Amino acid sequence: MLLCDIMERWPQTIPVFIRHKMLCVGCAISPYHTIQDACLEHRVSETMFREELGQAINTH
Repeated sequence: MLLCDIMERWPQTIPVFIRHKMLCVGCAISPYHTIQDACLEHRVSETMFREELGQAINTH
């Protein structure tokens, strides 16, 4: 799933991106990047990041 779609469908995930200092929110590339792309680019553990996104989605 593309980052822009994730943030649009589940806006409660936006703080997760910000917490990891990912500039994906409002980025012109977010319509083309996946979670894997962003984690590689920002050197964030994809497993941990996916868990945090899941928690944000399931908490709201």
